[in-house]
This record gives sequence, C-alpha cells and structure tokens, in this order.
Amino acid sequence: MSVAPLAARPAPSLRGRIGRDARSGHYAVPGRYRLYLSTACPDGLRLAVTHALLGLDAVCPVTHLPAVPDLPDGGHSALLPLYEASAHRHTGPAAAPVLGDDWSGRVVSVHAQDIMRDLARCFGESGPALYPCGAEGEFEDVRRLCARGVEDAAQRAGTADADPAERAAALDELLAALGELERLVSDRQEVTTRQIVAVDVELWVALVQLDTVHLHHLDAAAVQRIAEHRTLWAYARGLAAHPAFGRRLDLDGIARRHRAHCQGLEAAGAAVGILDWAAHAEAAGRR
Repeated sequence: MSVAPLAARPAPSLRGRIGRDARSGHYAVPGRYRLYLSTACPDGLRLAVTHALLGLDAVCPVTHLPAVPDLPDGGHSALLPLYEASAHRHTGPAAAPVLGDDWSGRVVSVHAQDIMRDLARCFGESGPALYPCGAEGEFEDVRRLCARGVEDAAQRAGTADADPAERAAALDELLAALGELERLVSDRQEVTTRQIVAVDVELWVALVQLDTVHLHHLDAAAVQRIAEHRTLWAYARGLAAHPAFGRRLDLDGIARRHRAHCQGLEAAGAAVGILDWAAHAEAAGRR
C-alpha cells in the first residue's frame, strides 16, 4: 500500500500546554480554548472521543473540519489564520487537529497526546479519570504497540509492491501485536461495567483504522487471521456501543479521506471487514 501523506506535521514549536495558573501562559479558563478536528483523522477521532467522555462541550467547543483537507498541501484553509498568527511566515500546511486559543487567535498545540492530557487534567474534574495515577507506563506501552505493531505493520503488510517476504513478516508482526493487545483486554469485555481510560481510546481508534482502512489492502486469508482475535474485536464492538465512541464515528469521512490519499491497490480485504461499524454507531446513537 502506497500512501501519500495528507500533510506533514507542523513545527514542533506549536506545542504549548494548558497550565493551572496565569504563569503558564495558557491557563485553564472555561470557554477560552477551541478544538479544530476531523473525526475522519485518527488523532481527530481520539480527541473527539476524549472530549465526549469528559463532557466538555460547554468548556471547550469543537469546530469540525472536512474529512478531506481543502488545500493542495494537505492543510485546511480554516486554520490558516491561526497558523499565520502563531508562526511568522508560516510555510507548512495548516494541518489538524489543533487546540486554538480564542482569546489570542493563535495555536496552542498541534500535539494530540498533549491536548488529550491537558483537557483531562485541567477540565475533566467531573468526568472519568482517563489517566489514572500509576498507569502512564501502560498507556505509553499500548500507544507504541498500536502505532508500530498495528498501524505501521498493517500498512507494510498491505504494500502491494513490497517483497512478499517483507509483507509476510509485517503481517506476523501485526498478528503478534494483536495477540498481545488481546491478552491485555481479555478481562475487559464488559466495558460498560468498569472505568474507561485513555488506553481504551487509543486502542479503539487503532482497531477502527485497521478494519476500515488497512484491511482494504490485505488478502482474505490475512483478514481471517486478524478476525480470529475474537476477544479483541468483542472489546472494540462493546466500546462502539458507547455513545462517546460510536457517535463520533464518521465512516463516510474515513472512506473519503482514505480514497483521497491512498495510492495502493485494493485487495480482497476490502470486501470482508470484521465489524459492522455502521450498525454499532447507529446503536450508540440511540443510547
């Protein structure tokens, strides 16, 4: 699978943090900040689910962006004023997601993980404890496993013009990662009876991407082996029934975003799929 990136990530300097007092520069004031995101983007979906779990509609409004960026460089024209106000002669793409400061009209941060943590830490007092004390190590382990073992390995396994041995090795890496993640969630099938944490958001979005994007470039045999991790997919199905998760799924947007930047060949996995995400999202919408 050959994929042309929608946009290079913006300069790391656009990585401010929300603090607890005025000395931080970006201190926590309800109504001051705004999220700009597209739920067709994995980071945007992570942020949207986190925002919903914390119940921050009145505290930090969300501006939803199109699934496919409207600028040739992969940026969003709606974000240009924020970037131009934040970086002198900004030349990179005005990429999402972004946490903006409505007071100054500037970008606070483009780093999704920082934004998620800051929203939970500074405004999430009445919501679930998404980052429990002592669980940071587990979160980082799962995040790396999702990024490298699932998303990166799945992309390499679906690269049509790659050496067959390399594709097979990548598939083995993907299956090993799924096995490790399945062991992690083997006691989490009844997701409605326990506390949802940031690990769940990270893993769920990775599974959504795997089933709705990466499987399009894998053969039917590979999809069958992936689907055999039944406990893991039952876990994903359970989370999809939760309103904070299922209601944020934009399946049409994910498909349009994929078509807009994917240069790979479609394989048999495109016709298979593992979960009926549309049905789960519809069920979540009724809750």
